[in-house]
Amino acid sequence: MSSDAPLYERDPKAWNAYLAEGNARQPRKRVGADVLIRDEHGHVLLVDPVYKPDWDLPGGMAEANEAPAAAARRELKEELGLDLEIGRLLVVDWVPPHGPWDDSLMFIFDGGILEHQQLAQLHVVDPELADLRLADPAEMPQLLRPYVCRRVRAALHALPTELAMYCHNGYPLT
Repeated sequence: MSSDAPLYERDPKAWNAYLAEGNARQPRKRVGADVLIRDEHGHVLLVDPVYKPDWDLPGGMAEANEAPAAAARRELKEELGLDLEIGRLLVVDWVPPHGPWDDSLMFIFDGGILEHQQLAQLHVVDPELADLRLADPAEMPQLLRPYVCRRVRAALHALPTELAMYCHNGYPLT
């Protein structure tokens, strides 16, 4: 083979080593995946994490090499014992660095509408949660951090459309 040939043709093993070295130097982002679950009246399921002062959607951080939708499904099962098919993507929110945290990407997926009987059977399984509740969207500003509230409102806005919303710190850009 000609020495003018690209490295991936000349030496595939060396090319993979080169790519692996570049990959190791790339920055990493935290990725979170939450699920928007509602009742038939439009109330939103919220959870109360013991490690922060505000309520949140069920979900959490993705593990290394875990797809966001898989993380959302895993977190629902770990937190609430709920094994739910994860629906379509509603929101991707880029959250800038704040406090001790680097930036992150937060996803919200549609968890659908649960019937009264399903909701009545829900209970907290994970000791990281103190409680769960259904909240009217009008209550969300008193329960959620402002940027989380904006993100959830964007997800509610995306529900009747076929589009996912792209946000920066909860502010929709689409």
